[in-house]
Amino acid sequence: MKNTILRLMGLMGLISLLTSASHAADKPKIAVVISTLNNPWFVVLGDSAKARAIELGYDATVFDSQNDTAKEAAHFENLIARGYKAVLFNPTDANGSIANVKKAKAAGVPVFCIDREINSTDAATAQLLSDNYSGCVALGQHFVKVVGKEGKYAELLGLVGDNNTFNRSKGFHSVVDRFPGLKIVAQQSADFDRAKALEVFESILQKHPDLVAVFCGNDAMAMGAYQALVSAGKADKVKVFGFDGADDVVKLIAEKRIAATGMQFPKVMAAKSAEFAHDYLKGKRDFAQKIPVKVELVTPENVSQFGNYGKKPAAK
Repeated sequence: MKNTILRLMGLMGLISLLTSASHAADKPKIAVVISTLNNPWFVVLGDSAKARAIELGYDATVFDSQNDTAKEAAHFENLIARGYKAVLFNPTDANGSIANVKKAKAAGVPVFCIDREINSTDAATAQLLSDNYSGCVALGQHFVKVVGKEGKYAELLGLVGDNNTFNRSKGFHSVVDRFPGLKIVAQQSADFDRAKALEVFESILQKHPDLVAVFCGNDAMAMGAYQALVSAGKADKVKVFGFDGADDVVKLIAEKRIAATGMQFPKVMAAKSAEFAHDYLKGKRDFAQKIPVKVELVTPENVSQFGNYGKKPAAK
């Protein structure tokens, strides 16, 4: 009798497992293709998109392109072949990623770009993009306020193939370049990468020991630059400015060790992209091609309002 009960329990467990697998297989699949998961900000972007897609009733999977257009292309081949119904996409390259989006479109799979854009207006169904230029105008204004109108500074640029790199730099310089006393003595790419920023900025510091500030095109590079300053014993002499709204930088702003960043709201963009995909699969077709998402300046004065890659709920 005992063996019979155990066999029945095992059979019931197997049936339950098969039923769950069947239900999962019945759900339409949404792919979340992220440029790199070697950056906590992009991990939040991917996980948030996946979570919202699951909430909306989809089977969602995150794919890591590792900032490699070849890996990204392989992901698109895979997801098209496996019948994914939509793609929430953080591109690796503004030009190099266009072919992948067009391939998905030709297969009837809508693509919604998040945070990074592609240089095409007829490939993606919609592109949700942080207002990088305006965000860095505000950052540039705060830079002048904090640093003053004179001094030598450096700039760490992101990936050369990403439009965000240059939109942020242009927004910043539209303000700072109006002050001839502020001299940029080094401008180098660190690929939005913390380890590379550490290496690049250590070299810059050796050549320019009298820097007063550094503007970094994202918070991963800001953390690398700050780490280089700590190692050089100059963390209290050179002001660091980032962009993203990453939690580690927000915490250092609260401690007045980093000067400022721009909060991009990755969770908002990710959730909205999943909702757009859901609306598309339910029949909606009239999407704006580019949808800007406001960036907010984070400073020691207002940092208490921010955290967990967004804005804290207002106290009741």
